[in-house]
Amino acid sequence: MPSSPPVRLPLRSIISVLGIFILCQNGCTPDTGIKTLSLTHNLDTKHSVHIAMECMVKRVRELSGGKLNIKIYPNGVLGSEKENLELLQLGSLDLTKVSAAAMESFVVEYQVFGLPYLFRDKEHYFTVLDGPIGDSVLTKGENYWLRGLCFYDAGARSFYTSTPIRSPDDLKGKKIRVMQSITAVEMMRAMGGSATPIAWGELYTALQGGVVDGAENNPPSFYLSRHYEVCKYYLLNEHTMIPDVLIASTHAWDKLTEQEREWLQQAVDESVQVQRKEWKKSEEEALAAVKAAGVEIIRPDKTPFMQSVQDVYQLYRSHEKVYRLIQQIREVESSGASAFSQSEGE
Repeated sequence: MPSSPPVRLPLRSIISVLGIFILCQNGCTPDTGIKTLSLTHNLDTKHSVHIAMECMVKRVRELSGGKLNIKIYPNGVLGSEKENLELLQLGSLDLTKVSAAAMESFVVEYQVFGLPYLFRDKEHYFTVLDGPIGDSVLTKGENYWLRGLCFYDAGARSFYTSTPIRSPDDLKGKKIRVMQSITAVEMMRAMGGSATPIAWGELYTALQGGVVDGAENNPPSFYLSRHYEVCKYYLLNEHTMIPDVLIASTHAWDKLTEQEREWLQQAVDESVQVQRKEWKKSEEEALAAVKAAGVEIIRPDKTPFMQSVQDVYQLYRSHEKVYRLIQQIREVESSGASAFSQSEGE
């Protein structure tokens, strides 16, 4: 007799089961007066974000005298970024780290971070994130039960491929993996490449099998993913600076007392400083490691790439919120007074 086909649960059912599991881990214990928040991300435990989060956990415990705790679930064990955001909306998860690109489908203003060559340099980038514009964007998701707490540095994204790319002309006809992001797709179209959204966990196989000709990401992600094993050319054209975002479920935030919110936000803010220092170090180590593994690192003239994507900005003239934000960001003067940019030595 043939075996029965496996039962496949709908995504929503899987998320609900995971949510119940987390709630039982954190909430089905005798009341000890200790409040524990659940936090998940899809990064390796060696990543600068995880290192910063471990410092955040320690600091919130110190500030609260042990009354507030955070439990971290790394390596994507609770699902993709999209699934984790859904868990937050359901109130089954308290905190998660996602790319700002993952927030585009909820908050239109987040699309601005995916625009190519918007930031003049790292100092300009940090000045925007640490100032009124960054603070405003973080609050925009509250209507969707998603409250931003901080931005983490995710560096600049560049192309890595199986054949060398030195100019936008070399991208024509090439299938390049991009995130599921409107701006990423439009950017690739403007440069002449074929944007191919593929899940991060499936990308190594796709690169190895020639399903795509390359991808784009920052140096630590290129290295930690081991994509350098199949892509031997890394073009440092640095087309976008898309930050990571630490998001809290408003369900969880609203249950915290004012004092608990202050403890958490202070620990979060301090973790940003740790992460930016760790990120800079990890970028240098990643580039050295892939070069030692035989990757050719190409530093091109960025001007042709910048010129090729100007039409992307025209698409946003009819999007009042995003276009106004673009203008505001361009008008921001880089400031050495940013505490975080100073700590980075920018």
